[in-house]
Amino acid sequence: MVKICCIGAGYVGGPTMAVIALKCPEIQVAVVDIAAPRINAWNSEHLPIYEPGLDEVVKECRGRNLFFSVDVEKHVAESDIVFVSVNTPTKTQGLGAGKAADLTYWESAARMIADVSKSDKIVVEKSTVPVKTAEAIERILTHNRKGINFTILSNPEFLAEGTAIKDLFNPDRVLIGGRETPEGQKAIHALRDVYAHWVPVERILCTNLWSAELSKLAANAFLAQRISSVNAISALCEATGADVTQVSHAIGTDSRVGPKFLNASVGFGGSCFQKDILNLVYICECNGLPEVANYWKQVIKVNDYQKTRFVNRVVSSMFNTVSGKKIAILGFAFKKDTGDTRETPAIDVCKGLLGDKAKLSIFDPQVTEDQIIRDLSMKKFDWDHPAHLQPLSPTNNKQVTVVWDAYEAIKDAHGICILTEWDEFKKLDYKKVYDSMQKPAFVFDGRNVVDANKLREIGFIVYSVGKPLDSWLKDMPAVA
Repeated sequence: MVKICCIGAGYVGGPTMAVIALKCPEIQVAVVDIAAPRINAWNSEHLPIYEPGLDEVVKECRGRNLFFSVDVEKHVAESDIVFVSVNTPTKTQGLGAGKAADLTYWESAARMIADVSKSDKIVVEKSTVPVKTAEAIERILTHNRKGINFTILSNPEFLAEGTAIKDLFNPDRVLIGGRETPEGQKAIHALRDVYAHWVPVERILCTNLWSAELSKLAANAFLAQRISSVNAISALCEATGADVTQVSHAIGTDSRVGPKFLNASVGFGGSCFQKDILNLVYICECNGLPEVANYWKQVIKVNDYQKTRFVNRVVSSMFNTVSGKKIAILGFAFKKDTGDTRETPAIDVCKGLLGDKAKLSIFDPQVTEDQIIRDLSMKKFDWDHPAHLQPLSPTNNKQVTVVWDAYEAIKDAHGICILTEWDEFKKLDYKKVYDSMQKPAFVFDGRNVVDANKLREIGFIVYSVGKPLDSWLKDMPAVA
């Protein structure tokens, strides 16, 4: 029986290994992590991450050929293929701080693999890593191998949170990069055979190591660039009276462009986009390509600008101050169908409003109060480091309350900010909402989920990103 072990039981490792176990019943799959609470959660009725369809997959395979364990060394030693899906946070100090990836956890994983292995292994990069990481890992393994052969592959993930299981079942492509040597090609074929249990072979792309590593960064950079592009246009739409939904539809019907990732919003979030672009910027700078680095920096600058612009719209619309006013925040996750808050635009919007002394009442159907308070108390990039390096006890902010009902969040509020596109926000009884609010009642739709005209008929003053401005807002500045 082929044995697979994945080091790291997070958003990538857990779902990916669960689907491999489901689709390859003859393969034994172990997911290992040093964090006992996380492993305990994977072995419980309440999994540590929310992802549609994940519960069913895990519960079908768990205990049969899918195991979650803190016994890292045992499972690594017994495996034939080791996926490494540990964190690669952005460095917060030292060389490359604020841009470069911190490979501390990757390096310690590689050293541990070399230390405990008693048989030849294929080691697979599953984390998003800088180009040439495989070379560094190869050196560590080669110099510590004690007669054992290690072959390195790059197999980047292209999952979208909220649709991860669907993406794993039916991927656009599976990318496997390896050395162009007999050993490298043999390892590529071994991993390809695992995915070929359910993925058509023509969708399994095989490249050299560096192409696979760079393709992941480039793919995320291109997607984020599309969002920043349409968000830049949204600002122009508001200034000219154009409707960004109509403009993006017109652009998206061009077959050379396509319609995806052209929805204007308060900005992009998630664990990968900003981190991967910063990584790309750093690699460009290190390779003497400042013009290329500056090009990609602009994608992040526009994203930050969009969040700032949104906050300024809120403040300027409400008589140029939100001090002491209750603002309802609907949605805190970075997108619907996930409880993930990493780099969510809601953090910067909330911090901006808190900076003007607003009182926030926050509701998200999948994010806990502890997570929200923790996110609002952290410095940038803290979220991407282990829990013991994060703030121990979130500071109790008297300006923030977290509630478990949208109507409760909205009651007596001066304004509503919709920051996640949860379907339930489209279905709220907005007449009931209006009646419960202070007047004038404002809605700031950062995801363009509500029908602005219907809300205006009720009596709301509505701001929708990239849409023709309410007459109330026309003479108010978008940027302070």
